[in-house]
Amino acid sequence: MPTPRTRVLVSGASIAGPALAYWLDRYGFETTIVERAPELRTGGQNVDVRGAGREVVRRMGLEGEVRAATTGEVGTRFVGPTGGTVAEFPAGTSDSGGATAELEILRGDLARLLVGRTRGDGQGRGTTYRFGDRITGIREDDGAGVEVGAAGPAADAATGGDPTTTEASTPVGTAPPGSGARGVVVSFEHAPDERFDLVVAADGIGSSTRRLVFGDEPTIRSLGLETSYATIPRTAADDDWWRWYNAAGGRSITLRPDAHGTIRAAMSFVTDRTRERGGAERRTVAEQRARLHEIFDDAGWEARRVLDGFDHADDLYFESIGQVRAPRWSTGRVVLLGDAAYCASPVSGMGTSLSLAGAYVLAGELASHRHHRDAFAGYERLMRPYVEQAQRLPPGVPRVANPTSRAGVALFHDGVRLASTRVAGRLGARFSTPPADALDLPDYTHLEP
Repeated sequence: MPTPRTRVLVSGASIAGPALAYWLDRYGFETTIVERAPELRTGGQNVDVRGAGREVVRRMGLEGEVRAATTGEVGTRFVGPTGGTVAEFPAGTSDSGGATAELEILRGDLARLLVGRTRGDGQGRGTTYRFGDRITGIREDDGAGVEVGAAGPAADAATGGDPTTTEASTPVGTAPPGSGARGVVVSFEHAPDERFDLVVAADGIGSSTRRLVFGDEPTIRSLGLETSYATIPRTAADDDWWRWYNAAGGRSITLRPDAHGTIRAAMSFVTDRTRERGGAERRTVAEQRARLHEIFDDAGWEARRVLDGFDHADDLYFESIGQVRAPRWSTGRVVLLGDAAYCASPVSGMGTSLSLAGAYVLAGELASHRHHRDAFAGYERLMRPYVEQAQRLPPGVPRVANPTSRAGVALFHDGVRLASTRVAGRLGARFSTPPADALDLPDYTHLEP
């Protein structure tokens, strides 16, 4: 009799979730992804694919498709109030450093490629996607329908902080529904309860799945910056540079090209980093638009154009920039992945690399170990040093790039002008380039059927 496949439920269909599903499918797991959005979200801003993330894409056989879907961004250009160039940095080549990576792709386009590679074929192969639903409850089960304690801080407190003490020594992959072995019973907003062997929270920095299981244990460290993003119409004056403009008051505006004939715009401003993160997330879209007008009406350059575009955009998104600091990434049969576990923030340039590498390592460790607790430990042992390095931002970031005074803007422009010179650029890259190559990816090819 064949061994039943391990059933894994993943929350989140952005980058980390589908990337994990790809590797789990290759190793013979049965994967389901639940996503609260009614359909795949194909919007979003630019993401870098470099270093370990690029190597994962290469091992997936997706590098050619990613290259074909890149935004065409040729580099980063800092501009003044009239649009004149202050300094420019051409796109990196191969895996070299630089603000613009060789492989720049929209988040939604990368998600589309990953989902396309993993979506089930109706014949029991591939991943099942459930859009328009979300997880509302998670509890451990003894296999006979008897709850043995909800996964999370309360359960851990009862076991001295060791989640393995509430677990039977049942190997992952030998627990079909109704077999009498332990598992996780998951409640959904729109579907009946269902039993899985493992649950992966990959639903972003504000992960609702993480809150269900870990409560407030992981902290979100505010970086003192709020950013709003949207897609706006492209004009004849736009080019293929990432244009960055600074205005006094800690304000910045950026315009980036995409592969769809539009422009991806962002407006950022510094805030009091001692305040609780989440101020932006509590505003309505109308409130955020009004706030942006209040802050940026007199900013100069393309501010009025961007504000008008934001007023009419149907994809306006805004957030308080922060990092997730979690003392542990798993409890019981639930594990965190990607931004839900270790968001390094958009200013790190490492979010996609961390998500892709984390998905690759977690899947490989699950396939390598008989017990999920050993797999989770291996995943954290391999990934945490990489995460800690990625979260270690250069001194002063992000405020140094968003000066609050006119003198500060002038000084910042002097700095980027100097950094754009060849010698200073090589020296600066040693301190500013994201640590994308700081992970030696294990080889799991021997685990494939």
